[in-house]
Amino acid sequence: KSIAVLPFTNLSNDKENAYFADGVQDDVLTNLSKIGDLKVISRTSVMQYRGQTPNVREIGKALGVSNILEGSVRRSGNKVRVNVQLIDANTDEHIWANDYDRDVTDVFAIQSDLAQKIAEALQARLSPGEKSQMTRKPTENGEAYLAFVQAHDLSCAFEDFDKLKQSEQLYARAVELDPNFALAIARYSQLESWIMHTFDRSAERRQKARTLAERALQLQPDLPEAHLALGCSYYYGDNNYEAALNEFQTAQRGLPNESEMYLYIGAIQRRLGRWVESTANLEKAVSLNPKDTWALQNLTFNYQMARNFPKANETIDRALKLTPTAFEPWEAKVKLALCEKGDFSVAERAFEATKSTQLTKEQKLKTAYARANIFLLERKYSDGLREAESLPDGQLGIFPGALWSKYFYIGFARKGLQDEAGSRAAFLRAKDAAADELKRTPDSEDAHIQLAKALAFLSEKDAAVAEAQRAAELRPESKDAFGGPEIMEGVAEVHAVLGNNDRAIEILEGLLSRPSGVTAQMLRINPIWDPLRGDPRFQALIDKYGAKA
Repeated sequence: KSIAVLPFTNLSNDKENAYFADGVQDDVLTNLSKIGDLKVISRTSVMQYRGQTPNVREIGKALGVSNILEGSVRRSGNKVRVNVQLIDANTDEHIWANDYDRDVTDVFAIQSDLAQKIAEALQARLSPGEKSQMTRKPTENGEAYLAFVQAHDLSCAFEDFDKLKQSEQLYARAVELDPNFALAIARYSQLESWIMHTFDRSAERRQKARTLAERALQLQPDLPEAHLALGCSYYYGDNNYEAALNEFQTAQRGLPNESEMYLYIGAIQRRLGRWVESTANLEKAVSLNPKDTWALQNLTFNYQMARNFPKANETIDRALKLTPTAFEPWEAKVKLALCEKGDFSVAERAFEATKSTQLTKEQKLKTAYARANIFLLERKYSDGLREAESLPDGQLGIFPGALWSKYFYIGFARKGLQDEAGSRAAFLRAKDAAADELKRTPDSEDAHIQLAKALAFLSEKDAAVAEAQRAAELRPESKDAFGGPEIMEGVAEVHAVLGNNDRAIEILEGLLSRPSGVTAQMLRINPIWDPLRGDPRFQALIDKYGAKA
């Protein structure tokens, strides 16, 4: 009882109706994903088949499903014709087909009828709750619906801030056209939480995400996507993982086949230190969305933290097979090569592969930072300095901490080149950048640890230790087993720079004995640990955990 819904063909002439066809497909898919007795492949994994003449058997095999739904949509004025065929992916035989000729306003009735007919044809049990969720219209306003479909499409570009801002405008338009469009309000809230998490950690954006989620729940208390939105607000806005998990589990009961739900639950569970459950949920997310590189990357992070490098490499290689020049999977692959083997050759391959692709502004900056970082790890300080100095200050506001990173890299490179005055000047700039970030977001543990590192290199010992301590208090490993170790690694770096070998080695030993990004190979190659190299206990640590690897 498994199905993939292929992109519906738009038989109308204008582009806007292509979005309408996408919307019909998306809603049929969403309705089907509410049926617990079915396995339904997520949208991201089927969109690559748009515009192709489908080879049903091959698609079924690639997506791991027994049935394929394909269809077409023709819209003319207020009339719409939807044609669908349900096909057995093993035999290529038609199981069922239907044509619908309706008014545009009846499109939701078509979608819920379709989902119920498919459930019957596949002999999937349909509970009364599932049936009632399907028959509910999200909006009566056709224009609001079209804006929502386009917004939802753009919101999947997680790393592209320009597309996310377009999505934001379209969600706002949908809600303006229909203030009671709970589904649009919920997805709008979810987008605001993600932007806050990745690009803009302002209190205003955090509040906007919460207000929208609460409004969606008020309008429709049993809407799964509204619970998902509130969960995202607790997760990204408050770091309240238990509250977020409760909301995600409520949402999952209404969307039992939605890959996104398994992804969010898995992401929360790893922060709670429930690694086995987290990995199982992320594997389930991948099985429901096998062509989605985002799910594969998240699963890779789990394997990397567990230092299961064969599984981590196998997983990220699947993502690279899907998108051979994509920036983010290469970024993960480079990190794996360094952590497992101290191997720099993968970084060169990555820079070469991504040359041929159209990078977003964010990706261009990330690539420049990655180059600078690799040069510094290789102790090619002149090259690292050149790369870091080429970053234009005016463009670094996209990411929190980007300006700090530039001047920290410059300071580190100049120190490696024995330019003490130049190094000090750069670390002072890094200190100011972190302090400015803390004025905007006083509880940012990343900004506190960044400030601590700059202070350590400026020999402001007490202030550096205090800032490192504050960062660890804000995100302790006991509350965040996924993000906490990275903060503690930063605390260890601060102590190493200050000459507090005992504390640095104690922290590193702890991080090496539990899931974290720290490996013996990284300790071996990273010059930040040079102050510890004369200490036999540090070498013993590398020998002990290097042998285990």
